Amino acid sequence: MMRSRENVGIPVRNWLHNWVKISSWAFGGNLITARGYLAGAGTQSAGLCMGGITGSNYLAVTEEYNGTSWSSGGNLLTARYALAGAGTQTAGLCMGGYTTTYSAKTEEYNGTSWSSGGSLNTARYSLAGAGTQTAGLCMGGYTGSYSAVTEEYNGTSWSSGGNLITARQGLAGAGTQNAGLCMGGTTGSNSAATEEYNGTSWSSGGNLITARRYLAGAGTQDAGLCMGGTTTGSNYLAVTEEYNGTSWSSGGNLITARRQLAGAGTQNAGLCMGGYAGTGYSAATEEYTKWSRL
Repeated sequence: MMRSRENVGIPVRNWLHNWVKISSWAFGGNLITARGYLAGAGTQSAGLCMGGITGSNYLAVTEEYNGTSWSSGGNLLTARYALAGAGTQTAGLCMGGYTTTYSAKTEEYNGTSWSSGGSLNTARYSLAGAGTQTAGLCMGGYTGSYSAVTEEYNGTSWSSGGNLITARQGLAGAGTQNAGLCMGGTTGSNSAATEEYNGTSWSSGGNLITARRYLAGAGTQDAGLCMGGTTTGSNYLAVTEEYNGTSWSSGGNLITARRQLAGAGTQNAGLCMGGYAGTGYSAATEEYTKWSRL
């Protein structure tokens, strides 16, 4: 006896309900100013990016994202590239970078304009940032050699935190001051190392699937996201990975493969912008959505 269409469909729908998992990037509104080596902060619907480079021009440009398009914000006090960002669109933080030399400058954003914050103890560029404006975290970078230095910000000044296990530059950061995450970078060769911070010291986490440098990060220590980067200096990665607090798994690839990009948001609602895509500096913005039914 033939089964009805309705009865046949039930187990199919149940199977899909139990197993569907889709993670993908979609284009958002382009940056006003295409650039690489910029910094990011905020969320997918309230993003912030600042600084960067276009050719030989160091940028002070700040832009704000509303989930659809970017608008101009107040310029940085000091134009620079390869800086790090943290915080939100209305309470942003940036630190370090390169001007004519390694920078120790910290700036705070109030949603309209930047003001000077307390300087880093160790001037550096190609570092990573995480946390908030009043509880910031930065780690790694380059100071003439690869750095393991970690610093914590209290809204006024930086103090020394526990050193990274692996000194490196071109790494990515995520999480908070007391539950930080960093991944990738270079130690002279590409790193797959992931480290987790507990507010005092770093411990080893699960390695990235793809070792790389000049990638971007977002999310939290137990729900991290990283995307893009490079392995050779002449290639541009679309690779995205998701962290569960123990190990990395493959996510949906970027539409535009690139390095030197910036990230923001969460694992479920990520944001990335800018970077270098081989033919020049990119204005592309992408939004990440993770849907899962397991």
